[in-house]
Amino acid sequence: MPSEWLRKRKKDQFHRLAKARGYRSRASFKLLQINKRYRFIRSGQHVLDLGAAPGGWMQTARQAVGTRGFVLGVDKQAIAPFPSGNVVTIVGDISKPEIMDEIKGKSGGRFDVILSDLAPNVSGVWEVDNARQIELARCAVRVGRQLLRPSGNMLVKVFQGSETKGFQTEMRSLFRELRIVKPPASRPESAELYFLGLGFLGARPEPASNSLG
Repeated sequence: MPSEWLRKRKKDQFHRLAKARGYRSRASFKLLQINKRYRFIRSGQHVLDLGAAPGGWMQTARQAVGTRGFVLGVDKQAIAPFPSGNVVTIVGDISKPEIMDEIKGKSGGRFDVILSDLAPNVSGVWEVDNARQIELARCAVRVGRQLLRPSGNMLVKVFQGSETKGFQTEMRSLFRELRIVKPPASRPESAELYFLGLGFLGARPEPASNSLG
C-alpha cells in the first residue's frame, strides 16, 4: 500500500539521519524539532532526562546546553558513557524513592529542564498500555515537583487514551503554559504525544490520589 510505503520511508529517513549524524537514536530528532520550535532548552542550563537509554535525547540536550550546562540521564538500563564531562548517567528506577538521593548526589541541585521519554513494555492491550504509560508520566512529574526550578520547563511523553485527559489537567495545574506537541519525527500512526510544560509554578501538594487502579 502507498501509505505503508511512505511510513516505512519516513522511518528509514530518520534512522539514516541518526546514523549519519552520530545520534544514538532516531528519537533525537523529536527533541531537536520540539526545541527548535519552543527553545525550552538553552545554553548553560541543567537538564534531567528520565528514561534516557540509549542516550539520543541526552546528545541533543548536550548540544543545546553547551559546555557550561549539565545533562544527567536516568534509566533502568545502562547507558554507554559519553565523552563530555558534563554528561552523566545513573542506572535506576524513577518509581523508587531512593532514586531522588542518587539524582541529587550527582547533580548537586535542581534542574532547569526535565525530560521524560518513559514508556512501558507494550502488552498489546491498549487501555492497559495507556494506563501504564500515564503512571510512568506521573512518576516523572513527581520527580519534577521536587527537582524542577521555579519557571523551569518539562517535556513528558504520553500515549493518547482514556487516562490522558486527567493527566493533562494535573500537569496544566503545575505550569504557566501547557503545549501539546507531536513533532514531525514522531510516526504518524503512533499514539504518542508530548506535553510541554513551560514556566513551572513551584512545588505544590500532590493530588490526594494518583492511583490508576
